[in-house]
Amino acid sequence: MVHPPRLEPPQRLVRNLGSAHPWLREVASVAEELIDRWRLRPVRLAAPGGRDSLVLLVEQADGAPAALKLSSLGSRRVAAEAAALTRWDGLGAVRLLRADADAGALLLERLQGEVSLRSLPEQKAVLEAASVLRRLWVQPGDHPFPTVAEHTGHAVETLFAAAPAELASLVEEARANRERLLADAGEGVLLHGDFRQGAVLAAPGDRAPWLAVGPHPLVGDPAYDLARLARDRLHDLVASPGAAAQVRRRLRRLADSLELDQERLRGWAHYRAVESGLRHLAAGDREDGETLLEFAAWV
Repeated sequence: MVHPPRLEPPQRLVRNLGSAHPWLREVASVAEELIDRWRLRPVRLAAPGGRDSLVLLVEQADGAPAALKLSSLGSRRVAAEAAALTRWDGLGAVRLLRADADAGALLLERLQGEVSLRSLPEQKAVLEAASVLRRLWVQPGDHPFPTVAEHTGHAVETLFAAAPAELASLVEEARANRERLLADAGEGVLLHGDFRQGAVLAAPGDRAPWLAVGPHPLVGDPAYDLARLARDRLHDLVASPGAAAQVRRRLRRLADSLELDQERLRGWAHYRAVESGLRHLAAGDREDGETLLEFAAWV
């Protein structure tokens, strides 16, 4: 058996999961078993890694580079990610080479993990992001993915119900936006679910220049996907002069770039910012939570 480099999970992952999380104790042995079974040669652990997974750079038996992603999210989430990547088949997204959902493992083509769309100037990054999204928004076919209605329904039942009283007006507006947008959503497409500049990486030379990674796949309104991108580089945006006006201009540019209805994008951007803000507040992250709610008030 080929042993991987000492697997010291990145600190961001440890902080997010908690140092006592059982997955952190098991991941090294899982990696060893997969390396042996899939005949991989470990190279190094990618840093800084994700918030719920780690990536080990490897070489396949024929010497081709790849990336072994090990996720803490459980077999159902990993199976959904694998199904989405299979559906895209490398068009707009990283190519899936092998999967073992029970082990929480995906073997992926290796991209340039250190180079994301965040390395580009803002306007160029938005143009490239729009190009990627056009490729991802396909018919889902016979799929295992939750719908946007199902996914957001859980947040409404939990986070929204427990929101502080002083946020009642903002929360009710977000709830109303969700109900209105779901009522006339029409036929949905396959969505990335967590599309942002940091989830789009530079690809090898013979591929499209930028490819999406780390989907949380859903089926629904394309504006829901674009709404997450609308608040990218949020802390820079909040610190800049005329932030509220910049937010509205950004929404208009994004909607125009993908020929989407601006009001639908505005509604989902508001809902998603409120949901994320409440999630951060519930986790004790007051600074980011309040920033997200401030963004929602500007939308």
